[in-house]
Amino acid sequence: MADPRGFLTTTERELPARRPVPIRLMDYSEVYEKGDPAQLRRQASRCMDCGVPFCHQGCPLGNLIPEFNDAMYRGELPRAVELLHATNNFPEFTGRACPAPCENACVLGINQPAVTIKQVEVSIVDDGFAAGLITPVVPDRITGHTIAVVGSGPAGLAAAQQLTRAGHTVVVFEREDRLGGLLRYGIPDFKLEKHHIDRRLTQMRAEGTRFETGVEIGRDIDFAALQTRFDAVLVATGATVPRDMELPGRGLDGIEFAMDYLVPSNRAQAAEATSAADPSELIDAAGKHVVIIGGGDTGADCLGTALRQGAASVTTLAIGSQPPVERDADSPWPTVPRIFEVQSSHEEGGTRRYLASTTRFVGDDSGRVSGIEVAQTQFADGRRVPTPGTEHVIPADLVLLALGFSGPETAAIDLEAGGRGAFSRGEDYAAAPGVFVAGDAGRGQSLIVWAIAEGRAAAAEVDRFLTGSTRLPAPVRPTDEGFKC
Repeated sequence: MADPRGFLTTTERELPARRPVPIRLMDYSEVYEKGDPAQLRRQASRCMDCGVPFCHQGCPLGNLIPEFNDAMYRGELPRAVELLHATNNFPEFTGRACPAPCENACVLGINQPAVTIKQVEVSIVDDGFAAGLITPVVPDRITGHTIAVVGSGPAGLAAAQQLTRAGHTVVVFEREDRLGGLLRYGIPDFKLEKHHIDRRLTQMRAEGTRFETGVEIGRDIDFAALQTRFDAVLVATGATVPRDMELPGRGLDGIEFAMDYLVPSNRAQAAEATSAADPSELIDAAGKHVVIIGGGDTGADCLGTALRQGAASVTTLAIGSQPPVERDADSPWPTVPRIFEVQSSHEEGGTRRYLASTTRFVGDDSGRVSGIEVAQTQFADGRRVPTPGTEHVIPADLVLLALGFSGPETAAIDLEAGGRGAFSRGEDYAAAPGVFVAGDAGRGQSLIVWAIAEGRAAAAEVDRFLTGSTRLPAPVRPTDEGFKC
C-alpha cells in the first residue's frame, strides 16, 4: 500500500491545470499543462490497495491499478511502466480518451472523490517514453503464420502488436492515408495530439508489424482475397456508420454528421489536404450559429472545434434531462453513474440545453438550414416525446449530428450481421473459419478501453487458432459487459 494514511491526508482529487481558455482557443494543442510530480504522488498515495480492488473489474483491461499507484508513489517509474504495459498496450490513448470506468469503480468513491487513476496512468507512459523505458519488444522466433488486420484503430493496433510479439507476421490494412482510425482523425488534437500515435507506431514497426495505408477492402482488395492470402484475418473496422435523424427538413444543406465535420478539421490541423478531389470538404464554423445535437464526447469535440474556428454561437442539445452533479440512488457505487460532466470544451463556451426534442429542421429559400424547431421533452409510455405547444425555433447556420454510431460498414466484408448492427461472432471472436472480429465492429459502439481489451483477447484466439495453444492474455469475452447504471 502506497501510504496507509494517504486517503485520509489528501481527500480531494487534484489534476494538472488546464491552460487559460483564451489561450487554448487560439490553437489545437492539448489543454492540460505539465503536471506537478508532487501532486501526482499525493494522488497515487490516496489509493487504498483495497482487499477487493473494484477498479480491476471496472476496467475491462484489468489494469494493475493499486500496484502502479504504489510504484509511482515510491518513485519507481520502471516498475510502474512494466506494470502498466502488462495489461494495456496503449495507456497514452486510454489516459487521454477513455472516460475511466476504473474511477467510477474506485472503492474510495464510496465517500470521497475517486483516485485520479487516468492522470497517474498517462503520467507513467509519458514519463516512461521520456526516460527511454518504452522500447520495441521484438519476438525471439517467427512462426511463419501470416495475419491480416483490417483497421488501425485501438482494437486493430492492440491485436497486431500482441500477434507480432507472439512471432506471427502481421499486416495492418488502413483505408485512410494515415494510421490510427478514429484516434487519428476522429479525436481533435486538443484532446489527443497525434505524436502520441506516431511514437507508438514507430515502436510497432520496429517490432515487425507491417502497415498498408490507403487500402480499402472491396475497392483495392477483395475480402475473399485477404482470406486466401493470409492464414487468418482479424476485422477491426470499428462502428463508423453514424446514427441519423429522419425529420422534416433533413435534406437541407448545412446539416452534417459529426465525423464529416471533425475528420476534415483534424486533417487540416495535420497540415494535409482536406480532400485530394475537393478542397471544400472542410466545414468552417467561423461566424456561424452552430447547433450540436448530442451531448456526448463527440458533441464536446465538435463544440471545442467550432469555438476554435470562431463560431458566432454554439448550442448543444440533449433530449434528456440534465444529470445530477453527484451520484443518485439510481446509480449506486460501483455502477457507472450518470452525472453532469464538464469537459474542457464546455469550459470554453457555448450553451447546453436539456430536455430538447428536435421536431424539424427549418430552411431558407436557398435550401440551406436556418434553424431547428425544438420542443420540451416529456416522458410518455416510457418514451421521450415532444410536448405539444412548446415548439420554438433556434437559429442555426450549421447543424452537427453527434448521435453516435449504429454499427460497422458491412458492404465489402462478407460476414453475418449480429446484434447492435455489428458482425456476428462466437465466444472465440470467430465470425467464420479463420476470420475473427474485435472491437466496435463486433461489440457495437463502445469505449476505447473495451476496444483495446477486445483486441488483446481476439489476438489470443487467433494465436490459438494458428498454433493450437496460446500464452497471450484474454482479458474479456465478446459477451462481457462492464458495470452499468
